[in-house]
Amino acid sequence: MATDDLASQVLALVSSSSYLPLTLKRIAKQLKVGDDAYADLRAAIKAMIRDGTLELRGDKTLVRPQTKGTIVGTFRRSSKGFGFVRPSGGTGSKSDQIFIPPDASKDASTGDEVAVKIVKKSRGQGYNAEGRIVQVLARASGLFVGTYFERAGAGMVKIDGTAFNDPIYVGDPGAKGARTGDKVALEMVRYPTPFREGEGVITEVLGPRGRPGVDTLSVIRALNIPDAFDDDVLIDAREQAKLFDENVVEDRLDLRDRLTVTIDPATARDFDDAITLTRDDRGFWHLGVHIADVTHFVREGSALDKSARTRGTSVYLPDRVIPMLPEILSNSLASLQAGQTRYTVSAFIEFDPDGRRTDRDFARTAIRVDHRFAYEQVMWCIDHPDEPMEGVGPELRTMLVEMLELAMILRKRRFERGALELEMPEVEVDLGEQGEVVGAHLASHDRSHQVIEEFMLAANEAVASFLTAKQTPFLRRAHPDPELHKLQQFSEFARGLGFEIENPDSRFQLQKVLDEARDRPEAYAVHFGLLRSLKQATYTPDEIGHYALASDDYCHFTSPIRRYPDLHVHRRLLAVLAGKRPKGNIDELAVLADHCTKTERRAETAEREIIKIKLLTFLQSKIGEIFHAVIIAVEDFGFFARIIELPIEGLVHVGALEADYYYLESETHTLIGRRSGRTYRLGDELLVRVVRVDIDRRELELAIPRDESETAAEPGLPPSRTRPKTPPRPPKKVGPTKASSKKGPKRKEERKQKKKKKK
Repeated sequence: MATDDLASQVLALVSSSSYLPLTLKRIAKQLKVGDDAYADLRAAIKAMIRDGTLELRGDKTLVRPQTKGTIVGTFRRSSKGFGFVRPSGGTGSKSDQIFIPPDASKDASTGDEVAVKIVKKSRGQGYNAEGRIVQVLARASGLFVGTYFERAGAGMVKIDGTAFNDPIYVGDPGAKGARTGDKVALEMVRYPTPFREGEGVITEVLGPRGRPGVDTLSVIRALNIPDAFDDDVLIDAREQAKLFDENVVEDRLDLRDRLTVTIDPATARDFDDAITLTRDDRGFWHLGVHIADVTHFVREGSALDKSARTRGTSVYLPDRVIPMLPEILSNSLASLQAGQTRYTVSAFIEFDPDGRRTDRDFARTAIRVDHRFAYEQVMWCIDHPDEPMEGVGPELRTMLVEMLELAMILRKRRFERGALELEMPEVEVDLGEQGEVVGAHLASHDRSHQVIEEFMLAANEAVASFLTAKQTPFLRRAHPDPELHKLQQFSEFARGLGFEIENPDSRFQLQKVLDEARDRPEAYAVHFGLLRSLKQATYTPDEIGHYALASDDYCHFTSPIRRYPDLHVHRRLLAVLAGKRPKGNIDELAVLADHCTKTERRAETAEREIIKIKLLTFLQSKIGEIFHAVIIAVEDFGFFARIIELPIEGLVHVGALEADYYYLESETHTLIGRRSGRTYRLGDELLVRVVRVDIDRRELELAIPRDESETAAEPGLPPSRTRPKTPPRPPKKVGPTKASSKKGPKRKEERKQKKKKKK
């Protein structure tokens, strides 16, 4: 019997609730292991003791390691071997994290849930408690992606990222037809430890490293994102397509004669939402938000439903979309295409002239979109009200103008109640015909986007408040209030940049800082700094509210084609409208909420990873070139700068600065050269040179051009500020950081004098 099979049997035995501590011999008897396999069992148990899966007690009995008195958290390993554990339920601040030395991390890898025992308590500010991992409770993933190579007649894989320093052994060379330089997916058989190399098995050869598309596939496999539908799911989708007859509106409210529009990106392929808007003689607004009725095609418990639930969300990547539903539905029958009869679930919301909601109603409907607008077209109509546009008649143009008017009224009211607006534009990658990167830009967010945003927010709130009033549990979109100490840290950060903030607990003062920073170089740092001070939004059945939106009742209702929580909310809403009791209890909803939150995080991670890979790939051909940049974060070891022409961040290490001693003035977020007085402050605009690109490790290294006459493609930006030659003393808690041990005659002379004294 294989050793791995025996280990699995032993683990199942000792983990059972009825297990009483047994010796090796008694375990062999319990598992009915004969003499021929006894040696294998003993070897398996020894290995389990060695890697911490089992614990040998003084009476020779075997038990699972005790986690009593331990702290459970998520482990993250650094590129240098050591790591940190972020305790579950903690604040997430650096000071709360537990330092794990390399030899105390067992075989844990980044993202694993672990149990930690504290071996050294924290010594105060600036020091972390030190711990030892006693057990890996749950693996983040057993799947990894890396680059294949061969060494000493064996196949090896260097895993992408910084989770593993050493390559993983994958057996005989050429497994699965892999060739040196290929990107491969592997399943970890044995996780590496500081004392033992890891071992894996190649499950798929993705293609040559660097070929367009292989980078995207690598991220998909690394995050275990399902990108193909099983046959039973496709069969179910085709059956639903056959049953659909757009000439039959059944018992739905027929709205096909109402002027209806969609507003989406020009490249959109699926259309979840459509809008109707009228205004009566009293000046009251009547907004109709019509959302694709995915429940008509995806029956609860069906193959389609199980697949959609597993995926949780569509994943939008620069060069492809991995849909939650098969394309016959997501891009066709469920999508609100212009000129086609489509089934919808509609929210009818009435507002008074001042934008206060005065009524709401919901119904299953049938619509026909009269005009599909791209955001750019709507913006053109808004900016050129008197100029004709092909296909856009007076009635349609009037509706667009009124949509903008209502949206701005709703937007103003939202900010008046304390909503926050963080401007963190998404990065959009520009691809060539062969899928290669030719550039990138920040996505726009103009008034045409704000129109749809406000209407979707209004619909989401209307549905959530309705279900709350009906005392019906549902998946809420929650954004918990931030920790006060986090907001206080942000306020200190903002004051250091010259912004006035007296009460960080006030959303109005926070928004005031965001508004004041908007046109300043520090804008990105300020907005990102506040974002890091806030908690992440999640799905939950609990009535928590949404902090950033200043909303007590909020849910996701408007995108059921691409988000499973929206599909769930549709089912709850339709059940209530039909006078039925929705299925499922709070515990089941909590499990679903946790799953949907995780799949959303996975999709966001995939998008960030592939965008970074593609931008780094583009910069690989720009080594030595100079770009404009702005400093977005300052540390004692250097600063991070964001390239303006290509929105990506890189590190300028102190060793890449002018030869000097640099110290961090934390109050002003400034690195100061002790001799030169040269400063690098948060928000400074400067020129940087691309020095090193490491795609596999996702790292970009930048430097300051040595020749001040060098410029980027466009006119240069202001140089960093220069202070007097004698700078102020650094704060007591912040010591100087050596910029370079190799350069500078004064530094060499100091080393000679030290050597003489030692002698």
